[in-house]
Amino acid sequence: MAQSILILLIVVPLAFAAFLAWMPRKHAPAIALMGTSLAALLGVYTALIFDWNLSGRFQLENTVQWLPSLGVALQVGVDGVSLLLVLLTLLLGPICVLCSVTAIRERIKTYYGWLLVLQAAMTGVFVARDLILFYVCFEFTLVPMFILISLYGSTNRRRAAIKFFLYTFTGSIIALAGLVYVAWFAAGRALPGSSGWTFDLDILMRAAAELPPSTQAWVLGALLLGFAVKVPLFPLHTWLPLAHTEAPTAGSVILAGVLLKLGTYGIFRLAIPFAPAAFAEYAPMLAGLSIVGILYGGLICWVQTDVKKLVAYSSVAHLGFCVLGMTAGNEIGLTGSVLYMINHGLSTGALFLLIGMIYERYHTRDMAKLGGLAARMPVWSTFMVFFVMASVGLPGLNGFISEVMCLLGAFQASDNWGSGAWGSVADAMPGATPGLLGPWYAAIAGVGMIIAAMYLLQLTGKVVWGPLVEPTGHGHGGRDHGGHGLGGHDSAEHSTAAASHAGGHGAGGADASHTATSDKPHLPTDLTPREIGILVPLAVLCLALGLYPKPVLYAIDGSVAQTANLIREAGALKARPAGSPQVEPAPVEGAPAESDGKASAMAEEAAGSVAAGDAVTGGPGR
Repeated sequence: MAQSILILLIVVPLAFAAFLAWMPRKHAPAIALMGTSLAALLGVYTALIFDWNLSGRFQLENTVQWLPSLGVALQVGVDGVSLLLVLLTLLLGPICVLCSVTAIRERIKTYYGWLLVLQAAMTGVFVARDLILFYVCFEFTLVPMFILISLYGSTNRRRAAIKFFLYTFTGSIIALAGLVYVAWFAAGRALPGSSGWTFDLDILMRAAAELPPSTQAWVLGALLLGFAVKVPLFPLHTWLPLAHTEAPTAGSVILAGVLLKLGTYGIFRLAIPFAPAAFAEYAPMLAGLSIVGILYGGLICWVQTDVKKLVAYSSVAHLGFCVLGMTAGNEIGLTGSVLYMINHGLSTGALFLLIGMIYERYHTRDMAKLGGLAARMPVWSTFMVFFVMASVGLPGLNGFISEVMCLLGAFQASDNWGSGAWGSVADAMPGATPGLLGPWYAAIAGVGMIIAAMYLLQLTGKVVWGPLVEPTGHGHGGRDHGGHGLGGHDSAEHSTAAASHAGGHGAGGADASHTATSDKPHLPTDLTPREIGILVPLAVLCLALGLYPKPVLYAIDGSVAQTANLIREAGALKARPAGSPQVEPAPVEGAPAESDGKASAMAEEAAGSVAAGDAVTGGPGR
């Protein structure tokens, strides 16, 4: 079973989706929950048999020949980074099913079936070791998400779904051109383990190392157009806020938790290894776009009145930090970037869950119509404040450590940061790493953390604290709030009789008008045990990763060290400005799996207190 476990992680959700299609409608939620829960249990088993001491190497590899004459195979394997993202995907699966029980009331089989297919496709991206399998799964995620948004979203769901599909599909086609070029280039090289066409990622990475710098630049541009749209990186972000806002709650959770990480994972796993010299050369430009996204997204959040759109734009800003850490090209920056992929999925996914729970009760996301909910919903308010603090980056919670590591990575990534205004003239400072960023990049990006605190605390002050404000027509009793099964009406317009609340998330406005009020489940004023059970695992993980991130950092250290060394060897030193002081990077000590874990130790110290940042600063200059 161990040899086939990764293939089972893909097949199990697909099998349950097929089984669900033949079962009665009323059993759909239970079948979807069983499918996602079984996949999660298999994920736990995978984590138990995975050798975390060798997390920098791909393990549990398995190959099933698909089209051998064309060099295409179903080849799977995971290292520490990909396995953690698989576990995140499997964790959010049952949570998305449970949060949809009262929200989705029409076309239930279609909804849960495509939810299972989406989980299988996302898992396939993270476990793929064959380029064709990677791209098929990467691209196929568009279909389930398009259906979930277009059928179960809010008023502008069709526009949001079309915009989402066109943006991401166009970017993926351009990325495909770059990937095919690398495969064609590899086919003309006599490489060990290959004869003719092959799509084995390991072989393609060895072939890409022989690409001339000018060709690498074109390959990098093609890959970034595909992956940056998915992140999304400014200015390719405009599809995201609309898609987030119009998607059903589970769709927003999947978008924030996993789907956006396909872009950052693609950059980490393919763009950097296929074009490391070009990535090192163009890192300042990418860092600049990331910083613009951080500031621009934060300022737009500051003026939002729709609470869901505010959290949607915050993803643009937060993932700007993730890409900034990657462009640093050093261990601490890359570690922070990978950790940010996980932390953002937990905290922002939880915020979308909380917003969905409010929408089910009040049918509005307008902050002018919601306020002082701590008096009415103390349990909801407790979770809201907790996850807002995690998103702000409060020390002790998961958001802090990843943001600080991304900023420290950018701060140190400059060969001449110890000269001129930043230090003693002509003397390199300890801790500097090869790169073209430096303190100015970190300082400007750091302003984004202040802006994030401003808009998130403003959100909390308006919605949680202050005088009680509720939409007109909503009673205060324990069972006055109905569910919202179908996505047809604008949330702010629900002030009529209970029968008019058949809108919300679901199968389309005109088709939903016949739904009887008696078909909708009643919700108490505050959270139900089901809703609390959804949020508790995310809260525990946010707290655990904030207080003691060492196990996760140890798990990704080997892969990160390899990627950082690849960037250094490929061209970071060549890009140094003439006359700048020489800072020779120390080689990665030992095998990748035997990395000394300095980034883990530094991050652990940083998680303890803000003052420990001084101890962190000198760490990663190996």
